Amino acid sequence: MAGEDQERAVETMDYKTAGVDIQAGRAFVDRIRSSVESTHRPEVIGGLGGFGGLMRLPAGLNKPLLVAGTDGVGTKLELAQEYQAHYGVGLDLVAMCINDVITSAAEPLFFLDYIATGALSPEAMAQVVEGIAAGCRLSGCALLGGETAEMPGFYDPGRYDLAGFCVAVVEEAELIDGSKIKPGDQIIGVASSGIHSNGFSLVRKVLSLAEANENTRFGSDNKPLIEALLTPTILYGQLVKKLLEARIPLHGMAHITGGGLPENLPRCLPSGLLAVVDPKSWIRPELFSWLQDVGQIPEHDLWHTFNLGVGFCLVVAEESVNDVLQVCSDQALQAWPMGQVEASPASASTGDRLKGLPI
Repeated sequence: MAGEDQERAVETMDYKTAGVDIQAGRAFVDRIRSSVESTHRPEVIGGLGGFGGLMRLPAGLNKPLLVAGTDGVGTKLELAQEYQAHYGVGLDLVAMCINDVITSAAEPLFFLDYIATGALSPEAMAQVVEGIAAGCRLSGCALLGGETAEMPGFYDPGRYDLAGFCVAVVEEAELIDGSKIKPGDQIIGVASSGIHSNGFSLVRKVLSLAEANENTRFGSDNKPLIEALLTPTILYGQLVKKLLEARIPLHGMAHITGGGLPENLPRCLPSGLLAVVDPKSWIRPELFSWLQDVGQIPEHDLWHTFNLGVGFCLVVAEESVNDVLQVCSDQALQAWPMGQVEASPASASTGDRLKGLPI
């Protein structure tokens, strides 16, 4: 009633009511501590919780070069969060960074992660970090630190995004930069595990068109579609390490990510050379054929979006081919000769430095 004192309920405001639970954050750090510490190399100094990660360079290096890389998982995260595949995208995050830096023959030293979320879900976030830690262990690098940021109002509750950062080291004299590649060198393709972590904006459009769900199956073996799409990216670090330990001369390497073979294989070639690839040298996995058929994806877009079954490429002298294939087999990785290097005009653009594809 007008003129009378009216009581107003005042809501107590704190960080938790604003959407950030500090206690949950501390519990999350405690949960992941053992996973993080399991990745530590002898060069790591200190433990989890400092303002910066500390690490010595490995002993015995004369002229070390640091090689850094950063990447994310892209919109594969949308599918992974819908189907609770958190561990797998942790592996993806490490692979997308590590597979880049190892193309220079660098040894991965440490990895950092950044997780941004609308509201901390300790179980989901712990699974992500456990996947990241597993990827680091497989790559021989330390998970040196990370950041988990709760951003209520910016991300929806339960949603998150990932970014990764890695640093590797290589002796300057042992750097692989493509400068030793010459006409006649052979290109070895190493199989992917599927889509890896590229092209998921197109994948999700196809899934929507097909009204696909966890019950959808594909191919001659009637495989679960979503499970196949969420298969983590292969980490190729151990393969490269074994090849280097075997003293097999590697002239060049390429990680086949977004843009497929047309955009990534030429990146390892010096000026004046081109790659000639035989697309009949491997069988395109049925998963890519399903995507193309259901989505009516043009052949050009298919090659420029997906790896089509080739996750990594090695460029070696012809006399090294059998040795490379044997090491790949020892690492349980399918590999095959898929082309060769030829001379090209020095003025050729990147798009003119890959021949043989049906596009």
